[in-house]
Amino acid sequence: MLTLPTGVYKAYKKDGSEYYRASVTYLGKHISLGSFPSDFCASKAYEAARTILDSDISLKDYTTDSYLSFDKWVSLINFRDNKMYFKTPIYLFKKFFLYYIDKDTHYTFDADDLFYYSNHKIMRRGGYLFVYDYGMQINILSRYGIRNYAVCGRDYRFVNGDTTDYRYKNIEIINKYYGVYEYVKNGRTLYKAKIHINGNYVIGTYKSETEAATAYNKAVDYLRSKGIKKDYAENYIEGLSAIEYASLYTQIRISKKLKNAFP
Repeated sequence: MLTLPTGVYKAYKKDGSEYYRASVTYLGKHISLGSFPSDFCASKAYEAARTILDSDISLKDYTTDSYLSFDKWVSLINFRDNKMYFKTPIYLFKKFFLYYIDKDTHYTFDADDLFYYSNHKIMRRGGYLFVYDYGMQINILSRYGIRNYAVCGRDYRFVNGDTTDYRYKNIEIINKYYGVYEYVKNGRTLYKAKIHINGNYVIGTYKSETEAATAYNKAVDYLRSKGIKKDYAENYIEGLSAIEYASLYTQIRISKKLKNAFP
């Protein structure tokens, strides 16, 4: 019977074919290193893990020919340096952490988000970052109260200009309601409400974002009454009681152009 290399174990798939797993123990914790097609590859992964844990090797030393994934490199180096192991590629600092997408890309988050991202893997599609939560694809911007399809620079901005810095103090919401856009005219801040129906229609211009958000809701209701079937999201108006909202809804006016387009 052949003796397998240290840290390597044979396993079998459901179809009966064999493969190999590797694991390493450090500070009393047993860490899985992954699955491999041969005992040689699994052994090389174990050796790489031991080198990481027993030396001062850094993330900069990672190469694509490593038998360990980059995610595992991050997890092991963080465990070695900070004595905390995460399955996701997190490197921890005192008040924040870095979440690595690859060797050249990482995002900064507040320590308050550590539990969430240590249990949710961030994925990237283009510039869109998301996680899967209860089987649903969740945009990470939603954790900041930023709605889907919000535009950076128009609806929210990164205060220090760094679009990889997702600490709460660095994200400012400019437009928090659907269909509402802030702008400045003659030194005054105004709010324009728009809605999309085969093109954008201006609902009106208002003195406050609360009025503009309410006008957007009223426009949605009007279009539905005219048989428009589009699934519009509606605004929840913060800080208004049901009575206050009803009063504002009654008073607010929407554009005649919109009404004339859908009489």
